[in-house]
Amino acid sequence: MLNRCISSSIRRFSIITMSDFYKLTARTVDNEAFPFAQLKNHVVLIVNVASKCSFTPQYKQLEKLYTKYEEQGLIILGFPCNQFANQEPGSDEDIKKFCQESFGVTFPLMKKINVNGQKADPIYRYLKERQPGLFGIKSIKWNFEKFLIDKHGNIQKRYSSITKPSEIAQDIEELL
Repeated sequence: MLNRCISSSIRRFSIITMSDFYKLTARTVDNEAFPFAQLKNHVVLIVNVASKCSFTPQYKQLEKLYTKYEEQGLIILGFPCNQFANQEPGSDEDIKKFCQESFGVTFPLMKKINVNGQKADPIYRYLKERQPGLFGIKSIKWNFEKFLIDKHGNIQKRYSSITKPSEIAQDIEELL
């Protein structure tokens, strides 16, 4: 009986201490599994991206952040999404090629997903539920919304599309 109580307490403790964030998995643009467990002890910036958007030049600043802070533990994950005015119409291969050739992107790009609606990817359901936007809105409003996650898998901040990646540098530095 005592062993069962201790075992139950240990399981509850591990559930409380392990962030659900690390239980998530994505697929890369090359269709490889990307378990979030590998993000432990890293600061993570998640961004829904698009190639034909007025905010697309943010790729350049995102890459600059990634290059500057990668060795200190920053990982940026780009999630292409075509839900906003068809601004990401290409295939995963097209997206990867565009990002590398146009902006020199080296941070991980994931497969194209939905961020809103019934077919929203579980990652974005998780992010929106735990970090609603302005006035508690739980939807993504546009391309290039950003979520900053600390080294323990806790969402620290959500940024609108108009927030330039360069404006997030100080918040990243505080978490590194």
